[in-house]
Amino acid sequence: MSDQIMTVKEVARYLKVNDRTIYRMASDGRIPAFKVGASWRFKTHEIDKWIDSKRNADSQLLYNNN
Repeated sequence: MSDQIMTVKEVARYLKVNDRTIYRMASDGRIPAFKVGASWRFKTHEIDKWIDSKRNADSQLLYNNN
């Protein structure tokens, strides 16, 4: 498990989305994040777990619709 901390730009690059998308998601509580002063920060292992949970939810949705 990695305790590496990422910035908004790093998470945006990691997820291949725009920086503004990450700001919105963090502000809305849709992605695991915390603030250091006025800056959003993200733990790599929490982002990876979040990705897995989204993938599992999508798989479950597909399974239930068939």
